[in-house]
Amino acid sequence: MLRYLSAGESHGPALTAIIEGLPAGMPLVVEYVDRQLARRQGGYGRGKRMSIEQDRVHLLAGVRGGVTLGTPVCLQIENKDWVNWRETMDPGTDARVDDRMVTRPRPGHADLTGVLKYGHRDVRNVLERASARETAIRVAVGTVGRRLLDKIGIKIVGFVRRIGQVEADVPELDPDVLQERTETSSVMCPNQVSSYKMMEHIDRTRDTGDSLGGVFEIRVYNLPPGLGSYVQWDRKLDGRLAGALMSIQAIKGVEIGAGFHGAACPGSEVQDEIFYDQDRGYYRQTNRAGGLEGGMTNGEPLVLRAAMKPIPTLRRPLRSVDIGTREAVEAAYERSDICAVPAACVIGEAVVAWELAVAAMEKFGGDTLFEFTGNWERYLASVKGG
Repeated sequence: MLRYLSAGESHGPALTAIIEGLPAGMPLVVEYVDRQLARRQGGYGRGKRMSIEQDRVHLLAGVRGGVTLGTPVCLQIENKDWVNWRETMDPGTDARVDDRMVTRPRPGHADLTGVLKYGHRDVRNVLERASARETAIRVAVGTVGRRLLDKIGIKIVGFVRRIGQVEADVPELDPDVLQERTETSSVMCPNQVSSYKMMEHIDRTRDTGDSLGGVFEIRVYNLPPGLGSYVQWDRKLDGRLAGALMSIQAIKGVEIGAGFHGAACPGSEVQDEIFYDQDRGYYRQTNRAGGLEGGMTNGEPLVLRAAMKPIPTLRRPLRSVDIGTREAVEAAYERSDICAVPAACVIGEAVVAWELAVAAMEKFGGDTLFEFTGNWERYLASVKGG
């Protein structure tokens, strides 16, 4: 069983995760993970925190000589800003917990509900973990899962389809071309004209002290039919992928394939007809299902979209209530982004990679990478032949 737990606060010493269930013999080096961490920190519209942190992963256990051992893998990312928060966030009894106390919850954040749920009197006890800073370690974990998918030829490409009122038209492209065009854009949009319009929109919004949301899309190629299952609700892969994307901070909607548009169409315009070719095996000429049918991958590219609301931390704060005095106040302001949709797209790639890696290990298993890839190859041969 492939699983992980993470820990750490936004301004604590570090973010940490322990992964269990990886096969032995999988190549894994810090540079591979660090590249994805750098992508998460990029993107037009990011805040000042990104100029402080230069995320690098430390492999503390489970890897030797650049290869996994089959034992739990421990990942850690240091928080460079910890040096400025040591006295406030120290886990010891001498911590100055009343310093930098936050009592003005932000509308749209976990602040108020978290305080009420856990009985805190300082919102900082909530925001330190609810912060999107936590996603750095999730990107690291998801990238480890992505490394496993690399070994069986699965390719993941994410891009930004919309920021605020600017939506890009993105045609069907070769995966490598799509990735190349996305990586040359400051907002991760493969449409160059739309990229410039998105950046202008971000600039205008920055001047007003507001924030922007948007939509990103994840496409996954070379998946076989049969990952996930229809036999129990919690084994359905579409539900697991949607849950993973919804778990990202500020994500408020997920669609697969034709999604909400398909709900307005007759069935004959939504379902994907089935064909067979001796070389290709079973295939579809359309992909309105987005690569998922009955909770399982169907062999077509996986297509997922996630809608991100505007970030709730605003330089022009909204109205709130002080939890200490109950008086009307303006919400607290912590360093924040104007737009984090490109970063959310990188996080989306990571959480999708992780869920697919879990599903692949469930299906093919193996204590070693050699066993895993061998099981994968035999299965592909069997489904191709029908």
